[in-house]
Amino acid sequence: MEAAYVFRVALRLDPTAAAVDPDRFETTMEIPASEPGTDGWLFFRDRLWRGEVGDEPAFRRLAEERLGLADAASVEVVDVDFRELRTDEAYLDALKDAIAADLDRFNADSVDEVLRKYLGSSVHVRD
Repeated sequence: MEAAYVFRVALRLDPTAAAVDPDRFETTMEIPASEPGTDGWLFFRDRLWRGEVGDEPAFRRLAEERLGLADAASVEVVDVDFRELRTDEAYLDALKDAIAADLDRFNADSVDEVLRKYLGSSVHVRD
């Protein structure tokens, strides 16, 4: 099983000892998805809403930590967009099973409703 949350991340450089042009660039960041039912598997519930980042300032800080930039005074994450949950069929099936086993946690009537509520239509299944 393999899955990752994929984000577009915009960074701004503001060095004190040099000039840069452009001072802003974008990159793709993938965060591995935890196995459903294990610690961290609710990342989508805690961080996303309808296919968008739920709390962007908090997520920018998370992105800086994941990218090793938390202490970099001259580099800042200025924008983050959720792109997709990139997954294989086995992971998606396991995710659906874990959601179904505790549907009340998500305040929803179906697994599909949960997936739409948090991931929007941004689930990309790959072989």
